[in-house]
This record gives sequence, structure tokens and C-alpha cells, in this order.
Amino acid sequence: MSTYLALPLAALPFPNIDPVIVQIGPLAIHWYGVAYIVGILFAWWYGKRLVTNPRLWPDGRLPMKPEDLDDFIVWAAAGVVLGGRIGYVLFYDLARYMEHPLDIFAVWQGGMSFHGGFLGTVLAIILFARSRGISVWTMFDVIAAGVPVALGLVRLTNFINSELWGRPTDVPWAIEFPTGGPFTRHPSQLYEAALEGLVLFLVLRILTHSFLKLKSPGFVSGAFVAGYGASRIFVEFFREPDQQIGYLFGGWLTMGMVLSVPMVLIGIWAMLRAKPVNTAPSTA
Repeated sequence: MSTYLALPLAALPFPNIDPVIVQIGPLAIHWYGVAYIVGILFAWWYGKRLVTNPRLWPDGRLPMKPEDLDDFIVWAAAGVVLGGRIGYVLFYDLARYMEHPLDIFAVWQGGMSFHGGFLGTVLAIILFARSRGISVWTMFDVIAAGVPVALGLVRLTNFINSELWGRPTDVPWAIEFPTGGPFTRHPSQLYEAALEGLVLFLVLRILTHSFLKLKSPGFVSGAFVAGYGASRIFVEFFREPDQQIGYLFGGWLTMGMVLSVPMVLIGIWAMLRAKPVNTAPSTA
């Protein structure tokens, strides 16, 4: 593991926003939890806007009822939370949780994996879509279109929590995080919020509304998966790897990169296989 010297450079001030919005006795409401809730609610609201817009779908035929998304929100929340927690335990700190299994349930201590939450949500979508007779690929597209907003919000709260910070650097916008030692670091959480949140949402918005890619089932969800994977791989070059894992194979490779490469490949495959649906009756 590399050893860094403290960087005696001026840094941008850390904003020191309290991670707890309000606390009443033992009950505390954190920005982190609110970001998850707001992100899920936005994806639900945005998905309902998509499935009620005939212009976006083949022959103007709506793919599902808005009420289907009302019911799915519970499935989505379960997939995100359970998958995110299980993924973190398995991918990032299995040895610790094997020694202290009860800590698995201590979600208030932090520890969520996007890749685990992604797999949990994928499973929830497949099971729900099949139970309602909805195209699985179409369901993927509708959900994926709004997810980047949730990702951006969660990354902002990672910044507020002074966690998942970047590697030491002397760039003018470096920040000395309260929990990051005497180093000026990349605010990599903000890089991720911009790329995985704002930029990816705008790209998917253009694909759905300008290029009408919802008419090619699987294209929008493929673009989301590939876009997230590519963004995460890029930011990993600036983000400090998890302390309990460090760099893999003694080099520059991180667990985030390893888990994101398959996402890029799967996303590209999904976009290549996506074909426009033509439900109009043949006149031949």
C-alpha cells in the first residue's frame, strides 16, 4: 500500500454540513437516508411521466399502467436496500462481517454497494415485470431513465458525510476532509455526482425524448449500465480505494473497476441487441 506525505497546500474549506438533518431523542434523520428516499420517489415520478407519454412508445401504445409503478416502488426499495447491503458485505468487507455477523444488520453504521443495489433492483424488476405481464426490457428502460438522479443525490451525501473521498492531490479544488487525514484530496464524490448523476441523466433524457430510444427495448437501460460503469471506472482513478481492500494485484486496479467492467460490456451488448419495435399491422 502506498504511503503519502501530508500535502502542505491550501485547500478549499470543507463545508461541515451536519450529516444529521434532525434528531428527536434516539431517532435521527440523515441526509444519506433522505437521498435514497428522494431518489426512489423521483425515479417513480419520472417513470410515470414516461409511461403516460404516447409519443415515446411504438405506435403510441403505452407499455404499462401508471398504477404498476405505484406498486413497484416497494419492490424497488427492497431491491436497493437489501441488494446494496448484501453487496457491500460480500464485495467489500466479508472478513469483518464473518467475525461479527450481527453487524450486517447495523445499516446505520453505513456500508452500501451500488453494484449490489443494482443487482437487487434488477432481480426486483424481473420478478415484478413477469408477475404483471410487462416486458422486462421495457421495465428496465423505464426505471433506468430516472435512476441517475438518485445516484447523484447519494454521492452528494457521501461528500456531506466526509466519506469515500479521493486520493491525495494538489489540484486547486482539493479539499482536506475531516476524516481524510492531513492531506488535500480529490472531492471524488462530487465527480461521481456530476458524471453518474447529472451527465448520465441528461444523456438518457436525450435518448428517450429526442432519439425515442424507448421504442427499442433495452437500449436506454443498456446506455445507463454502460454509462455508469464507464463513469465509475474513470472516477476510480481519483478515488481512494477502500482501506480494507486497497489496490488489487499490487497495482492501480480497484474493486470498483473490477465490478464496473462487466457493466460496460453488458450495457454495450444490450444496446447492440436493442431493435425498434414495430407493432403496426402489415399492409403487404
